[in-house]
Amino acid sequence: MKDRALKYGIFLLLLSMLLPLAACGSSKKEDKKDKAEETTSIRDMNPENLDEITMEGIVSDLMGNMSLEEKVGQIFIVSTDNLDFDAETKMTDQMEERLKNYKPGGVVFFGFNLKGRKQLKTFIKKMQATNELPLFMAVDEEGGNVARIANTEKMKTTKFPPMSQIGAEGDTQAARNVGKTIGSEISELGINLDFAPVADVTTNDKNTEIGDRSFGADPKLVSDMVTEVVKGLHEGGVCATLKHFPGQGDSGEDTHRGYVDLDTTIDRLRDVEFLPFEAGIKAGADFVMVSHVSVSSVTGQDVPASLSSLMVNDILRDELQYENVIITDALNMKGITKFYDPDTAAVLAIQAGNDVILMPDNFEEAFQGVLDAVEDGTLSEEQIDRAVARILTVKIRRGILPLSSGLIRIPEESE
Repeated sequence: MKDRALKYGIFLLLLSMLLPLAACGSSKKEDKKDKAEETTSIRDMNPENLDEITMEGIVSDLMGNMSLEEKVGQIFIVSTDNLDFDAETKMTDQMEERLKNYKPGGVVFFGFNLKGRKQLKTFIKKMQATNELPLFMAVDEEGGNVARIANTEKMKTTKFPPMSQIGAEGDTQAARNVGKTIGSEISELGINLDFAPVADVTTNDKNTEIGDRSFGADPKLVSDMVTEVVKGLHEGGVCATLKHFPGQGDSGEDTHRGYVDLDTTIDRLRDVEFLPFEAGIKAGADFVMVSHVSVSSVTGQDVPASLSSLMVNDILRDELQYENVIITDALNMKGITKFYDPDTAAVLAIQAGNDVILMPDNFEEAFQGVLDAVEDGTLSEEQIDRAVARILTVKIRRGILPLSSGLIRIPEESE
């Protein structure tokens, strides 16, 4: 009996020692299972719902695998002319080579790039195939006269009247429908970024650059309409852009043709021009486009707003607390090219606080100018990193760069 009791006691002792180990093993298995379920749920969730810490981790990991040249490429959205001046409607060897070598963040399309729905889809698909990191595919699709796709008959998308007519009707639901319809229809073609809506308040009847592209002269009305178009575009699956900050509806000249100075005060801007931008920012606009109009009475300099640190960084970024992507208006406009070389304009734009440079007059010169400026210390790599982080964040939040992409490592997987 004593021997049996002794053996039983030893058995219980051994069992008591083994049970915690078994429980520990079970706990580890459960932990791994929970981690796997958590990872799967994050990959499958709506990227708009990612918390800031998770998003920062994903973006930081992506950027850690990018060279300086790749990061500089991301800050450019170019036209097909920038890639191959002789090509408009299909991929060429030169275009493919430059897309692969420079890896721009996006491409913008115009009416001359469009021959039909199938042609554009194929064109975009081939462009996207040149790089692992998806590109912004952009267009000016405002409605009215500035609607590259709708005004090309073979594209067979919905035509809308000028936004001044939508504004005159005062129907915010109509504005929401404009955004949602445009977003849905251009998204089907492969477009993921719309340079709309126009957030300018038209208070100058002589203004030909904005004119009926604006919703009207009442800043409250324009704010309401802009809010709904932004929400509609997002519902349609594309990024929305507020333009043209700080607001050029009161100007009487055209920045496409040369220097324009907006005669106004900071109080006037805050009371009128800024209101639709603030509303659009609150609605979650992905981009704000900065105009080349000068506001010398505010900045104290004859410099375009797009190249002014006061306008871009101090006012738009800090005062209006805008956290997403800031993009210049096209740098091939006369308001820039008459006074600045492509490389100088690009560097000044980044110094001012812009994240994206749109359509430089010479892409290669602008790219090299930014790269040289980082290498010689004129620009810091941290400035480039901040811009690229915002760009990648928007690409992820809008599903342009899917969470399921092999490029994205969900932070939980490394824990």
